[in-house]
Amino acid sequence: QVQLVESGGGLVQRGGSLRLSCAASGDTFRIYTMGWFRQAPGKERERVAAMDWNGDPINGDNINYADSVKGRFTISRDNAKNTVSLQMNSLESEDTAVYYCAAALYGSGWSSWGQGTQVTVSS
Repeated sequence: QVQLVESGGGLVQRGGSLRLSCAASGDTFRIYTMGWFRQAPGKERERVAAMDWNGDPINGDNINYADSVKGRFTISRDNAKNTVSLQMNSLESEDTAVYYCAAALYGSGWSSWGQGTQVTVSS
């Protein structure tokens, strides 16, 4: 199993920045993709960003973003520390949500989830 713990949420003004971090522990060798999802009140959970856990020297890290956050959010990882981060800039009210870190594992898909961290953008 893989355990995930997020940190870094909070209240920020519109146009501000926040950085979320997620620490993975346990069977991290089973991870092939890490991602950030969010869920706003009354809305479905959506994937915000994702990247390969190990990367590939030829094909890269296979990073992808939701259209709504492209150019504003950046996902990154530190394999030595088993962490993945989400740098969020130019935050908008629409970014207000609970953000979840998730790991896709070999053989079981998006099966490991963090507890979630609240991000609130005030106008």
